[in-house]
Amino acid sequence: MEVKNSAQEKIIKAKSGWAVLILSILLYVADIFALGICGMKMENSYGEVSGLYVALFVLTMIYVCLGWIWWLGLKVIGPNEALVLTLFGKYIGTLKDEGFFYVNPFCAAVNPAAKTKLNQSGDVSADSAQAAAQAQTISKKISLKVMTLNNNRQKINDCLGNPIEIGIAVMWRVSDTAKAVFNVDNFKEYLSLQCDAALREIVRIYPYDVAPNVDTTGDGIADEGSLRGSSEIVASRIREKIEEKVGFAGLEIIEARITYLAYAPEIAAIMLQRQQASAIIDARKMIVDGAVGMVQMALDKINSDNICELDDERKAQMVSNLLVVLCGNQNAQPVINSGSIY
Repeated sequence: MEVKNSAQEKIIKAKSGWAVLILSILLYVADIFALGICGMKMENSYGEVSGLYVALFVLTMIYVCLGWIWWLGLKVIGPNEALVLTLFGKYIGTLKDEGFFYVNPFCAAVNPAAKTKLNQSGDVSADSAQAAAQAQTISKKISLKVMTLNNNRQKINDCLGNPIEIGIAVMWRVSDTAKAVFNVDNFKEYLSLQCDAALREIVRIYPYDVAPNVDTTGDGIADEGSLRGSSEIVASRIREKIEEKVGFAGLEIIEARITYLAYAPEIAAIMLQRQQASAIIDARKMIVDGAVGMVQMALDKINSDNICELDDERKAQMVSNLLVVLCGNQNAQPVINSGSIY
């Protein structure tokens, strides 16, 4: 996605904050001494007010009132943290180095997603009272760490129209702080929305289980792709779709994983019965195929060893009896014929 006037990240190198901190403290100490001296020397022995000391007293009072402005430029940056700085509305750069720095005290840090709480690692606050208290000390720093987003489970219809519930976990991080801050209104909310949209778009291509005549790759050829059997492929396509949407917002998608997959509750029982019926049919088919092979082997053995000669009627009766014995659910009860079989 192309965006006009897209912001480009600029890395700035700030000066160490220790020198400024020590200098400001020394100036405050000197200012206090200057105030004391001005108070004692303001009037001479003749009771006249010295203009020089009055001017010095005014200057020291101004510094006492405004000297703290220097401290507004002191910034502490931890590992894998960044600070996006603007000066009177203009983006001047991003501070990424860890340490204690000094920048222009009139610079403002920008992070529109600072107060946004998502279901992700390191970003969840269950107690509303605690969240309100933390809102007063919200940091404007942007985390560059890899975070995990777990959105709420989505109810989506698969390609066959069956409603399913699915949840994903997305590992992501901020790769371009300028794009994350200036290209979208709130990059966390934007990421959450695009994750849900990509999930719906990809899931609708696949059936829950393998189904005949379903093309999941878009090449016009039916394949055996399914949500349950091709979870890694589905997750990879979801990751690619999300990354395609959030790239211009300065976000990088590391990995996406399906964390929950099941039929919706309203059809779960019915689909379970369907799966059980399908499994029973497959098992019966295997039993019948095996029984027919055993009967054929028995007939061939009788003929090859010249044990006896059976006409077509007796062969049919033998086949019927063997199939009943081999395919029946219960143990067969033998019947002994003491007379002639004819």
